[in-house]
Order: sequence, then C-alpha cells, then structure tokens
Amino acid sequence: MPVEKIKRGYRKTRYILYKETLIDYKEHFWSFIGSFVGIGILAYVQSIHFSGNDAVYLIGSFGASSVLVYGIIQSPFSQPRNLVGGHLISAFIGVTVHKLAPDIIWISAPLAVSLSIILMQITKTLHPPGGATALIAVIGSDKIKALGYGYVFSPVLVGVLILLLTALVFNNMTSSRTYPTHSTYHKHYHKLRQRLIRK
Repeated sequence: MPVEKIKRGYRKTRYILYKETLIDYKEHFWSFIGSFVGIGILAYVQSIHFSGNDAVYLIGSFGASSVLVYGIIQSPFSQPRNLVGGHLISAFIGVTVHKLAPDIIWISAPLAVSLSIILMQITKTLHPPGGATALIAVIGSDKIKALGYGYVFSPVLVGVLILLLTALVFNNMTSSRTYPTHSTYHKHYHKLRQRLIRK
C-alpha cells in the first residue's frame, strides 16, 4: 500500500513538473506579471520604510516563494496554507532559536532550519522557502535581529499576505490558471469571489 501511494505521488509530481515546463506564453506572461507586482509591492514598502541596502521587508525567501506561487501554482507547496503557515512557523522558530543561542551560529543556523522543517511537516504546511525564512532570523542583518518576534509579523506575515493576495488576483486572470488548486481552497475562494461580485 505505501509503495503504491509513493508511485502515485511520483506520477503526480512528474505530471505537474512536465506541465509546468511546457511552453505556454500566456502562462509565462501571468507568472511574470504576478511575480513582478508581488515583489514590486514589497520593494516599494521597503523603499518607503528603510533606506540603503539593508533589506528588511524584502527578505530572500520571498523570491523563492514567488517561484512557487506564481510559477508552479499547482504544487502542494504553493498553496495558501503552505505559503502562510510555512513562513510563519519558520520565522517563529528562527527567532526563538536565535534568542536561545545568539552567538553559536554553527548550532543555531542548522537547528533553526531543521526544527522548521519538522514543524512544517507536522502541521502540513511544508513550504521550502520557509527554511530560508528561519535562517534569515539567525544570520540576518542587525536590523532583522533587532526586530525579535516582530520579524514574524513584519516583514514575514505582511510579506506573505502581499504575495498571497497578488497570487489570488493574477493566478485567476485566465480560465487556464486556477489558484488555489486544492479543491477546498478553490471552493471557498470562488464563493467569496461571487459574494464580492454581487455586492
């Protein structure tokens, strides 16, 4: 039974990756527009609140999330639960580990990433860029570290909500793209959309 499940999962993953590599100019156009607007908004917020190269709102893991939520929208890792939950859990773990072992980087860095992976697995919110979010809390700039648990809310929560809202708009602009792809999310999203249209 487990072998059959693994084979099914492998076939599904292979199909998704194959579909995503097909040359579809409409798909590429909307992937570009969505990621450009999502990251653009974050960069704009960064430019208003912080000067210089010390990127606080524009953390690196958001670039990796953009690849998933705008480029591979059918992946289980790209779904809203994974995007939001994965980043928040990882940010919380990263800050906690940094507070407990701030000067022992060879322990705090791997511990933050490893604990994040385990907690994302347990909560079914696995989102690969979450590992980077945890790591940034440990090895980031002094401004990032000074935020403490504030890092979880801003830039992390603010950033993922901007990426998610942008994905909900641009990933549903054509009939060939549907986000979120999980049937539960899809039903709720379209009910909400219908209510907004009626108003």
